[in-house]
Amino acid sequence: MEEQRTATESQSLSSCPECDGQVTHDEEHGDTTCEDCGLVLDDTPIDRGPEWRAFYHDEQEEKSRVGAPTTQLMHDKGLSTTISWQNKDAYGQSVSPRKRKQLQRMRTWDERFRTKDSHERNLKQALGEISRMASALGVPGPVRETAGAIYRRAVDENLLPGRSIEGMSTASLYAAARQYGTPRSLSEFATVSRVKEIRIQRAYRYMSRELDLQIEPADPLEYVPQFASALEISDEATRQARDLLRTAKSEGVHSGKSPDGLAASAIYAATHLTNEQLTQETVGNAAHVSKVTIRTRYKELLEVYTADSEVV
Repeated sequence: MEEQRTATESQSLSSCPECDGQVTHDEEHGDTTCEDCGLVLDDTPIDRGPEWRAFYHDEQEEKSRVGAPTTQLMHDKGLSTTISWQNKDAYGQSVSPRKRKQLQRMRTWDERFRTKDSHERNLKQALGEISRMASALGVPGPVRETAGAIYRRAVDENLLPGRSIEGMSTASLYAAARQYGTPRSLSEFATVSRVKEIRIQRAYRYMSRELDLQIEPADPLEYVPQFASALEISDEATRQARDLLRTAKSEGVHSGKSPDGLAASAIYAATHLTNEQLTQETVGNAAHVSKVTIRTRYKELLEVYTADSEVV
C-alpha cells in the first residue's frame, strides 16, 4: 500500500499542475520545482534514510541496525527497551486491574535490570540531571549530547570519587556550552542546579584540567545575542553593543574581566546611545550580573569607544 501511494505521488509530480512543464527534483537543496514556471511543488521532504554515514562495507555492516538512534544522554545509550507508563493494550483500551498490577511489577523489575551496578546508577542519575538542566535553560540538543560524552569521560577517568554527581554534571553541561560557542554564565547554571555556584566552578576547573578539554576563554560577543533576545532590544542597539565590545577587545580592555559582565555592560551602554534607556537593574537581572559590575564596566567601555572615535 505504501509503495502504491509513493508511486502515485511520483507520477503526479512528473508534470507541473500549473503549466504542464517538466518537474525536477534538486537533491542538494531538497526542492521539487517546475523548470518552466519555477513553481515549487515540494520542499523540506522527510529523509527516511539512516542518520549515520558509512564509507566502506564493514562500517556499514557494523552500523546497520533498527530502532531509535543512540544517545549519550542515557546510561545505556538508548539501546534498551522501556515499558510504557500507560496502562493500555495495543488497541488503546484500558487494561484490567489485575493486568495493571502485573505491568507495574514488570516496570519495577525492568527499571532494576536496566541499572545493574553502581556505575550505571551513577550515569543514570547524572545524565538525568543534565537533561533536566538543559531543558530548563533551553540548551540545544548537540550541546546536551556533548555534555553527556564529557561526563562519561570523567567517569572513565575515575574523577567522580570525592565529588558530587550534581556538581560534575553541571560542570559538564557548562563545558559543553562553552565548547559550542553558546556559553551561559555560571550563575545561570546555579539557578537550575542543586549545588552552589562555587562548587560548579571548582568542578569545572578540576574536570577541564584532568580531561584536558582545552576550552578557549569565552568571547564577550558570544553573550550578546542571548542577552539582547532576553531584553528584546532593537537591532540597532545590538549592533552598537557589538561595536563597543569590538573596540574594547582591540584595545585589550576585556583582558582579565568577566565576559558576561562586559557583554551586559555593553548592552546597557548601547541602549543609552540609542535612547532605549534600559536600567542597570533590568539588564543585570536578565544577564545575572550585579549592578556594580555594569556600572563599572560600562564607563570603561564608553571611555575607550569615545577615545577611539576621536582618533578616527
